[in-house]
Amino acid sequence: MKIGSKMSWVAKLTGLGAGLLCATFAQAELRVHHIELAVSQADTAKKWYEMHLPCKSVADRPMRIMCGGMQIELMARQSIGGSQGTSVNHISFSYPDVAAKMEALESIGVGGAGVRLQRFDDGALTRADEGIGVHGFIFDPWGTRIELVEAAGEPAFNHVHLHSADPAAAKDWYVETLGAAPSTQGVEIGGLPFHISQNAEGRPAGTRERAVDHIALAAADVAETSSELDGAGVKVRGPATPANARGDSQRSLLAGPDGVRIEIVDSQWDGIDYDLGGDPVAEVAAVTTPFEIPRTPWGEPDIQGMWTGNAAHGIPLERPDDLVGQDLSEDQAAERREQGTLASIWGYEREWRDTTLGYDKFQASRQVALIVDPPQGKLPTATELGEKELADAAARRLVVAAGPEDLSSWVRCITRGLPTMMMSGVYNNGLQIQQSPGYVAVQKEMIHETRLIPTTAKARPGIKQWLGSSRGRWEGDTLVVEVTDFNGRSKYRGAGENMKITERYRLVDADTLEYQFTVEDPTIWATPWTGMFHFKRDEAQYKLVEYACHEGNYGMTNILSAARAKDREINEPSGE
Repeated sequence: MKIGSKMSWVAKLTGLGAGLLCATFAQAELRVHHIELAVSQADTAKKWYEMHLPCKSVADRPMRIMCGGMQIELMARQSIGGSQGTSVNHISFSYPDVAAKMEALESIGVGGAGVRLQRFDDGALTRADEGIGVHGFIFDPWGTRIELVEAAGEPAFNHVHLHSADPAAAKDWYVETLGAAPSTQGVEIGGLPFHISQNAEGRPAGTRERAVDHIALAAADVAETSSELDGAGVKVRGPATPANARGDSQRSLLAGPDGVRIEIVDSQWDGIDYDLGGDPVAEVAAVTTPFEIPRTPWGEPDIQGMWTGNAAHGIPLERPDDLVGQDLSEDQAAERREQGTLASIWGYEREWRDTTLGYDKFQASRQVALIVDPPQGKLPTATELGEKELADAAARRLVVAAGPEDLSSWVRCITRGLPTMMMSGVYNNGLQIQQSPGYVAVQKEMIHETRLIPTTAKARPGIKQWLGSSRGRWEGDTLVVEVTDFNGRSKYRGAGENMKITERYRLVDADTLEYQFTVEDPTIWATPWTGMFHFKRDEAQYKLVEYACHEGNYGMTNILSAARAKDREINEPSGE
C-alpha cells in the first residue's frame, strides 16, 4: 500500500490535491472529514478554540470550527469524561515554538480562560522526546486533551493520537479494513497521521459520549463502503440519514479497535442540528394549569422543601451596559452560565461544579441582572462614605494578611453575610426551608448557615449579630422578613451596622420560589434598591451535604504561609 502523491494532508482535506491510496476496497479513498467533540455550550467552546488555538468559526454553522485545516464539529451535550485514557487519547496541533506557546498559555492561567496545562513528571511544561521533538499538553475546559508539537510553518492541525491495548493489531486493522497507509508511528488516513501507542493501563475506554466522541471519515459512496465493510466482517450501523441532519446526506457508524467510534459520511455531509430540547439542561416544562398555593396544617402558605439556586448562577448584580432587552435568549443564558463555570475551574474540575451545563437539570436563567429596582438595573448613586468604603475594601484585598482577622469572614468559614448568603455561586446552592407554627427555618448549604425566623410578634434581642436579627410576617401569600441589627463585621459593598434588608419569599408555581430583597443604608446609597431571582424545587435529586469548612481548611493555612514568606522576603537581607 502506498500514497501516490506527496502533497500535504491539509491540501488533500481541502481538495487542493489528491493522493490515491492503493487498497483492495473502495475504503482506500477514505479521508478524514471532521472530528466531533462534546462540549457543554458551543458558543463558549468556539470562543475558547479561537482564542487559544488556530481555529476560526464557520459562517452559518453554529456547531462548526475550522482548526488549522481540520474541521471540528461541536456536539452540544455534556460528556461522561475527558479524552485522556480513551482510545482517542488526544488531538495535536503544531507550532513553530512550543515553549513560547506554553509559556503564553501559562501566563493566562485557568481563571477566566479555562486553560489547563499538563506538566511532565519533572514539573516542566515541555520536553523533547525522540520521534516527537519538543511537545507539551493542555486540556480544553470540556476534557479534550491537546498536544502541541514543534514544527516549522504556521500553526496547524498535526495528528490524531490513538491509544490501544495492542498497537500492532490496531495498526493492522486500520490498514486492512480502512485502507490506511502504514507509517512509522501508526497509520495515515487520507494523508492525516494517526499515531498509535500503547495504553499504559491495558484496554482504554471507548470514545462514545466522551470529550472526543468520534472521528468522521468521508467516502465517495457511503452505501458501497458500508457494504464492503460489512462483507469484511465489520459490524456497521447504517447507512441512514439522521432526522436532524442538514440535508439528505447519509452516514454509517462502526466501532474501530479499542472502542474508537468511527462515522462514515458522504462528501456532501453538512453536519447535524443538535436539539437541546431533550438535553438534561432543558428547563422543566412551564405549569399550564392554575396554581393553588399549598397550605400548612395551621393555615400558612407552605413554602417548605428543598430548593436550589443553580438556575440563577451567573446573573450579574447590575445590568451590563451592552444589554438592552428584557431577557437573554436561551443560547445567551447558557453561554453566560458556561463562562461562569470557566471562570471558576481554578479550584476544581467542572465535574465538581453543581451548575455545570449538562449536570444541573435546570435551564440557565435568562434574567439579565439581579437588580430589578431601579428599573435600569443599576445600583443607586453611592454616597461619599459609600465610595470610600468600596475603595478601602479594594485596598485591603492587596494587603498581605498579618493574621486570620485580615481575611474575609467567608475565608474564615464564619459567614457569607446577607444578602450574599442567599445568592447563587458555582456550587452549594441548596436552600432548605422548614416551617412550624410561628417560625420559618431557612438553611443555606454554603457554610451551613441556618436562620430561625419568627413569624409572630417577637421583641428583637438588641444584640448586634453577623446575620442581624430577622423578624417575619405573612402578607397574603408572601413571607416578608425584615433584618436589622447587623454587627458590621461582614459588610455588603460597604453597608454594615446601618443596613436594613427586607426579604420577600413567594411561590410562583409549585416548583418555583421567588426571592426578592431590598437593601437600605442611607450612609452608603442615596436610595434603597431591590434584587430578585428564583429558586427551583429539587426534592428528587438535591440533598444538603455537610459543609466541613474548617476541617482541612488548607486555604487558610496556605494564605498565611504565603504571607509569612512574603514578610521574610521583605524583611530579611538578600544575602548579597
